[in-house]
Amino acid sequence: MSDDSYAAQPAVVPARMVNEFVYCPRFFHLAWSGNETGENDYTVEGKWVHSAIDRTEQSLPRLASNELTTRKSVTLESATLGLMAKVDIVQTQSGHAVPLEFKRGAPEPGAEAVWEPERVQLAVAGLLLREQGFQCDHGEVYFAGSRQRVRVDFTAELMTRVADVVAELRKVAADPLPPPPLIDSPKCPACIMVGICLPDEQNLLRDATQAPPRRLLPADSPARPMYINTPGSHVGKRGERAEVTLKGQTLESVRLIDLSQLVVFGNVAVSTPLIRELMSRDVPVCWYSSGGWFAGIAEGLPSRNVELRRRQALASAEGQLAIASRMVEAKILNARTLLRRNGRPRSDDDLRNMKWFATRARRTTDVATLLGLEGAAAKAYFSRFASMLKSTEADEFDFLQRNRRPPRDRVNCLLSYVYGLLVRDLTATAFAVGLDPYMGVFHRPRFGRPALALDVMEEFRPLVGDSVVVGLINNGELSRGDFVSAGGAVSLSQDGRRSVLHAYERRVDTEFTHPTFGYRITYRRAFEVQMRAVAAVLLGEFDEYRPIVTR
Repeated sequence: MSDDSYAAQPAVVPARMVNEFVYCPRFFHLAWSGNETGENDYTVEGKWVHSAIDRTEQSLPRLASNELTTRKSVTLESATLGLMAKVDIVQTQSGHAVPLEFKRGAPEPGAEAVWEPERVQLAVAGLLLREQGFQCDHGEVYFAGSRQRVRVDFTAELMTRVADVVAELRKVAADPLPPPPLIDSPKCPACIMVGICLPDEQNLLRDATQAPPRRLLPADSPARPMYINTPGSHVGKRGERAEVTLKGQTLESVRLIDLSQLVVFGNVAVSTPLIRELMSRDVPVCWYSSGGWFAGIAEGLPSRNVELRRRQALASAEGQLAIASRMVEAKILNARTLLRRNGRPRSDDDLRNMKWFATRARRTTDVATLLGLEGAAAKAYFSRFASMLKSTEADEFDFLQRNRRPPRDRVNCLLSYVYGLLVRDLTATAFAVGLDPYMGVFHRPRFGRPALALDVMEEFRPLVGDSVVVGLINNGELSRGDFVSAGGAVSLSQDGRRSVLHAYERRVDTEFTHPTFGYRITYRRAFEVQMRAVAAVLLGEFDEYRPIVTR
């Protein structure tokens, strides 16, 4: 490893991250380099156990004090050791110190009642107390579940283990790429990083002989987007709720913990306190024009994973044809499948042509050719799009060809509106994964264009966007009164937008079988899985990008 790589080593390592490194080096790297984390029942319970202690930070007493003292939430740091720790409780007397850590659950049966990560973390606190002049030969762990204290002796063997772990941790931290995931580990199902790490998925793509992935992804969050499309309304923060008001009257009130996004259309005001609070919770605020044009997004601080964005910038500048060709192939094949299932009458020529376009797209070695194939396939697809729509006596949903900016008929209005919703979701997902949504591998970057979101959207256009539009029309969920025509352009009315938003949310919550990994997953979760797959390819963890293609 070069000297330049060592320059990226952390100056001071928190004991908590030493614990994480012993638990799983990949977990540590993802948390350190990308500032990524998650939450599950265990972490929530752990926070509750620590809540009373963490409210009060105290410093250590004088070294020579003979009085028995107890200090809570003590921060220890040493530039010499390159370590720091926030210890739950430190008890001192006559130059002796005992660190005490609180843990959820109960001690493990057997001689080693405390797991190694916790023993190493406690020993780091012991080293820091020794460095401050205290005698410290043991620590203790208090298990809240069983209300037991367990002693951990700071043996020479344990202290040597701490030194070795910290040295290895620094090498891993300096490497821009994370270590490979654990294989079929019992640690993974309870890990808060499992939805970020994707261990079984990574191992399968590295080695096709591996067993099918376990369905380790956490359940979809119950939090959902909040859509505000009432002109002149105001969204503000009231306690732990987001409240929508209009002329002093409350229209809607939602708990902040139930929000995954705040989405506003047109002339809607959002208060600064609410934006700041949502940023702290990693909840994006998205703005649309009244007609559904995606205008912008507000996020908190970006991911610390600079190496991922650096590689993305290189790939965007050079063009990642291998990724782009698979995305275009998937778009064509999924559009073909939608036509095959819903088109009337079936056009075998169009289906054969689209199959040929998809095969050529995967094999092409030229960007210009790929663009031409994508355009030809889109033309063939939209020439048959009307065959998927139920005819009405009033011909309310005639469709001749794709048009936009502005859409000039109701079907194109719906397509543009739903595509805008997809772009928003994938833009927010790119930010969450640590990617820049404006640097694409197929769509060329230009001002104001979320190129990467548009790239990943390609395979989801037929699966989500077009399916929503076909379903809305064929199920009779929209009528002429849900649209407004002016100046040759067509847009949705307020009631029409509500109907489309409900249909879109239903679709992204629909489960399907992932074609590569074989488990059931919602489209909402699939957005993140596919965006993380792009990141893995850019980092060199996956050999190729595998899109979602339905049969």
